[in-house]
Amino acid sequence: MHKYLCIHGHYYQPPRENAWLEEIELQESANPYHDWNERITAECYAPNAFSRILDDEHYITNIVNNYARTSFNFGATLLSWLEEKEPDTYQAILDADKISQELFGGHGSAIAQVYNHIIMPLANQNDKQTQIEWGIKDFRHRFGRMPEGMWLAETAVDLQTLETLVDNNITFTILAPRQAKKYTRIGSKDWKDGIDTKQAYLCRLPSNRTIILFFYDGKTSQKVAFEGILENGKRFAHSLIDCFDSSHTDSQLVHIATDGETYGHHHRYGDMALAYCLDYIEKNELAKLTNYSQYLNLVETQYEVEIHENSSWSCVHGIERWRDDCGCNGGGGQGQWNQKWRKPLRESLNWLRDELSIIFEEELKSYNIENPWTLRNQYVEIVLDRSAVNVDAFLLKNTGRKLENGERTKILRMLEMQRHALLMFTSCGWFFDEISGIETIQIMQYANRAIQLAESETEKHLETEFLKRLSIAKSNVPEYGTATDIYKRLIAPARLSLTKVGMHYAVASLFAAEPKAMSILNYDAESHKFERLEAGLQKIAAGQTLVHSKITLSKKQFTFAVIYLGQHNIIGYASDKMNSQEFDTMLLALKNAFQTSNIALMMSVMQYHFSENNFSFWDLFKDEQLKVINQILETNVQQANDSNRKTFDMNYNLLSVMRTANLLIPSTLKNNLDIVVNQQLKNFFEQKYTGIDKLIQLAEETKKWSIELDTKHIAFLAEQRLREMICDFAKHKPDESLLLQKIQSILVCLKDIKIEVELNTVQEILFTIGKNLLPQWSNNSEHQNVKSKFLELCETVNMKLDF
Repeated sequence: MHKYLCIHGHYYQPPRENAWLEEIELQESANPYHDWNERITAECYAPNAFSRILDDEHYITNIVNNYARTSFNFGATLLSWLEEKEPDTYQAILDADKISQELFGGHGSAIAQVYNHIIMPLANQNDKQTQIEWGIKDFRHRFGRMPEGMWLAETAVDLQTLETLVDNNITFTILAPRQAKKYTRIGSKDWKDGIDTKQAYLCRLPSNRTIILFFYDGKTSQKVAFEGILENGKRFAHSLIDCFDSSHTDSQLVHIATDGETYGHHHRYGDMALAYCLDYIEKNELAKLTNYSQYLNLVETQYEVEIHENSSWSCVHGIERWRDDCGCNGGGGQGQWNQKWRKPLRESLNWLRDELSIIFEEELKSYNIENPWTLRNQYVEIVLDRSAVNVDAFLLKNTGRKLENGERTKILRMLEMQRHALLMFTSCGWFFDEISGIETIQIMQYANRAIQLAESETEKHLETEFLKRLSIAKSNVPEYGTATDIYKRLIAPARLSLTKVGMHYAVASLFAAEPKAMSILNYDAESHKFERLEAGLQKIAAGQTLVHSKITLSKKQFTFAVIYLGQHNIIGYASDKMNSQEFDTMLLALKNAFQTSNIALMMSVMQYHFSENNFSFWDLFKDEQLKVINQILETNVQQANDSNRKTFDMNYNLLSVMRTANLLIPSTLKNNLDIVVNQQLKNFFEQKYTGIDKLIQLAEETKKWSIELDTKHIAFLAEQRLREMICDFAKHKPDESLLLQKIQSILVCLKDIKIEVELNTVQEILFTIGKNLLPQWSNNSEHQNVKSKFLELCETVNMKLDF
């Protein structure tokens, strides 16, 4: 009997991007990170790309790429975010697939995923095809090869989905054990209920074609996800090996599947347990590590299976969790809530999808497009590369002629409408307990954007009927009312137009260093006329500006004037009707009023020339609100810091006397000590390589006064600074040891004041440097000093390197 072992990780985050900005806005709940993608990357995706293996003394002896020795899939929308925001982790994931091909007989460990995680049995055939085709094309774009397998969202499956996978040359997919109805040896009529998860299975389809199905070990997967197995890598390894059945003579494949976030996000250091487990199994030859593709090449499939239609891995009722109140929930509202909102939400979106489909087909009839759905299937080529050259080539190829600007915008708007119609079915919108949750709000935002795009190019009005249908879906939170109320309260105000983007540009231009031309996420704004004046705290700006969407290529000219009166008091007006001559007249009058500090006259001038579209600070995008607030507060914060420091200096000696005499320090002055020392520690790590003596002094002050430290924030800043320093060392000549000494001193100080810093990146870089340079240093007497300092630093960060 041959023992094969495969661990599969499904790595996925729901798309969180603002539907208009194509960017994730600030998510305070992810603090100190900007958003949850960033936080989960730091806790899971990056650690698994550079995971540590520890010895019995808890020293790091190796750093490995877990993805290379496991099977994995990443959601396409998550990979697109990683590519832009976390390129090192993204590249490590791509590299892992290449490494796995070397390990597993030419078969890469990465498999594709349906594009944006929709429940495939609930999708119509057009959407099934697009989800699979986009998933494949995205995979080929990133990994440079055709995927052999594809992950289905929530492993939700029906025969039509399997047929569509085969249509697209997908060889296999992975399902949960309860999705198997019965199985038998190929050629036998002795069918058994359930499944033996240790085999691959042939599934015969209505078309007389076949696809391979793997059914993961459900009990062991549950233990990994929820029962603490990842607390110990050796225990994890033995729990997997114990799954083999010694009474069987056939080759066996023990394989598990969990959310990839299990390894680090849900279970801290879960990535290290995984790394140790794989290393332990390999070194002790307990089983042969493999992936699904290699296993199919090594072991002939001897069994066949029939599946339960409309089943999934996370709903015992099949797929009801995504269309009805089946009872599956996360326990929100202390179990008192219901999920009756799921059905009307699904039905409302189905209605909208069908209406958008009619519009899509009708509006593209005049463009010599043979099949609009084929065009949609190809549109992912633009989603992956929105360069002007690629867009032009795509449109020319599919229409056969050079298009006018308005025609280009129309086709792109229709395709974007369809992209958002797909995004609005992302599964997490139904998964949780409450319709006002951020996941459900997100999919309704995509619906809003799809409606806006449809209504911008047709005479149809979809929103009224859509809201009428949504009104049946009731929130469990009384103050939210129905889905219609939620839509009006939380979603409709977020809708952007080119004019709103222009308003944002107008406010931002008050503070920007280069205000005449600015890139605002996926929009460009450029003023052919612009003036800005300042007098003390007050500022005015006015301009005639062209706003341009990088997505749909739509453009709009508008005129604005905006006044900043200090604090967050910003008043502005905009118009798309003002001509150049009237702008000049308005600007002259506004400048005259500003120069005499006549605010009432400035307001009168703007109200006279602008009859519409007034705006304020509150019209800024969330991240930009924070940016402007920080700019506004910068002086105030510095003044407050200066005042705190003066109080600190003025009372320091007296407080030292009180401390020596064991007298109680007044709480106000103790708070002042805490504030000043915390601020100075933050300043130290925010500044470039401040002398180490300053940090030593601050560490002493911390201990002397028993300072209550903002450990979370200081640790975050310290990790960023240490990362920069070790990167600088990596770029320097190998005999430069000054940075190593500084890093060592910083780590000693941080330990002294009990600040625990995340050192993953520092360890990764040290490991790479050591692997490349330690042998060279060992053979060169001139480098003994740097080698000694380097190994000392390695030991400080719990590393023992032997290259």
